[in-house]
Amino acid sequence: MAKGKDKEAPPPEGAAAEGAEGEAPAKKKPPLIVLIAAGVGALVVLGGGGVGAMMFLGKKPPAEGAEHGKEAKDEHGKEGAKEGEAKPVGQVAQGPDGVVFYTLPDLVVNIQTADSRPTFLKLKLAFELPDESVVEELEPNAPRLADMFQTFLRELRPEDLSGSQGSYQLRMEIQRRVNLVIAPSKVNAVLIQEMLIQ
Repeated sequence: MAKGKDKEAPPPEGAAAEGAEGEAPAKKKPPLIVLIAAGVGALVVLGGGGVGAMMFLGKKPPAEGAEHGKEAKDEHGKEGAKEGEAKPVGQVAQGPDGVVFYTLPDLVVNIQTADSRPTFLKLKLAFELPDESVVEELEPNAPRLADMFQTFLRELRPEDLSGSQGSYQLRMEIQRRVNLVIAPSKVNAVLIQEMLIQ
């Protein structure tokens, strides 16, 4: 029994012939660096795909301190519109004798010049309103008002705005156009708080 264990089975004839003439090429293992590089590449692709999926499919975190449906605060700390509702466009201030002043954000437009130089007009306007109910007509019409301001003001030339006559005509024309947009409500007056031509 011990003799059978010491002897190995003879190799098949074809295998002995190959071994004698020159060894058959065995499967070469890829170098370790290639395996590591392939593993790192696979991790980068999978990790990048996972992060991309989270960014595009994940939920956005709620704003800090705000919950869905609660009123959001504006930069002055005043409670504003609920989520999903439009934020106020201008600032409202109470004036004497019950009038309300509605200040618009700054308007900047490119105006025409005779020599085709780029010239800009910056306006800061306030509307004098008879009461606060007119603000409720101005806010939803903000896109129409912005369009009206852009199309009207871009057609002006610097000489149209020179002197007190130019600013008076500008105020009257803006008032007429705003009243057309918010009719039947009316703006009492347009006040120019700042006008800069550059």
